[in-house]
Amino acid sequence: MVTAPPGSASPQTIKVAVLDLYDNVPNQGMRCIKQILQETDVELDRVHLEYDVFDCRHRNEFPDADEYDLYVSTGGPGSPFDGEGKEWEASYFRLVDKLWNHNQTHSDHKKYVFFICHSFQMMCRHFELGHVTKRRSTSFGILPIHKTAEGLHDPFFHALPDPFFAVDSRDWQVVQPNFARLRELGGHVISLEKIRPHIDLERAVMAIRISNEFFGTQFHPEADAIGMNIYFQQEEKRRSVIDNFGEQKYWDMINHLNDPDKIALTYQSILPNFLKSSITKLAQASV
Repeated sequence: MVTAPPGSASPQTIKVAVLDLYDNVPNQGMRCIKQILQETDVELDRVHLEYDVFDCRHRNEFPDADEYDLYVSTGGPGSPFDGEGKEWEASYFRLVDKLWNHNQTHSDHKKYVFFICHSFQMMCRHFELGHVTKRRSTSFGILPIHKTAEGLHDPFFHALPDPFFAVDSRDWQVVQPNFARLRELGGHVISLEKIRPHIDLERAVMAIRISNEFFGTQFHPEADAIGMNIYFQQEEKRRSVIDNFGEQKYWDMINHLNDPDKIALTYQSILPNFLKSSITKLAQASV
């Protein structure tokens, strides 16, 4: 339970900006992110979570860096290089730089950012944290993800087994992490993709803690089992998965969705832990 500072006369409001990079493409991610924010708000004691959505990629809408406390930057379709030379990407990276620079010059009331999938790839490009490249084939499904030594002790992952399971859906990847740059920023690689002993390819980076305030995942920690189950049992979506990945992949995914120790546990852990940890620090900073 996250509480406001003792003696607070009224609930403290924590403001969240959701940075929408879906480019007006229908998705399940936004529903899941809003759902987690609403569920977290219900659990708060004397702290109120308020959020706004900004259509960054489609409409070039961006929040004021000073107005919001937390930022959740979404996944999205296409290449993480699609925005090169476009106004929205320049605006996005200006915002990221403002938030980062704010944290370097303010010892209290930090800004907290969570990057998901497409945003994670863009963040790795921007901070030069690794090599962002196209995969040989699409990674899709509910797949095992392994913690690194740092990940075993990371507070956002503490409730998860090793490996844990998450929704993975991507044509791009981050490999060859730049450890010198990570050390410079104080960051760590937190998890790697599944072990593939029969494939002679480097395992992709799946999560990075860039700082105490900036965190990103290549996978989708926001995906919920119930909603995804309904979504993938629609005939059009079922047929699309079977046609593209095979019937075995489809049924493996449905079985994982129904397993409470798979993505249901991931959904309950990573993004909620980020929110609660950040809110606790913001509440303490206001004392």
